[in-house]
Amino acid sequence: MRNTHIRPVRDLRNNYAEVAALLKNHDQVIITKNGRGAAVLINYTDYPEIEEYLHYKYMLEKLNEAEEEAASPKVEWLDHKTVFCALRKKYHEETI
Repeated sequence: MRNTHIRPVRDLRNNYAEVAALLKNHDQVIITKNGRGAAVLINYTDYPEIEEYLHYKYMLEKLNEAEEEAASPKVEWLDHKTVFCALRKKYHEETI
């Protein structure tokens, strides 16, 4: 289980080896400045896992929004050709 440690920003300068050891053990370090949270440090190898989780959470939220919108009687449905044509135009223009 990952532990969370709270350290003042000066520990990055004065006790970096200790902070680095915490990160090496996959613990998380909250950095404070003047007693307030300023940043969170994590092990570099843990970053992709967190990014994947955030992406999954974002996609789930957007799917829920789309499902709610699709259920509305005010929604105007488009045929697939119109949708794909608009998507091709949009993404073709962005890549040029």
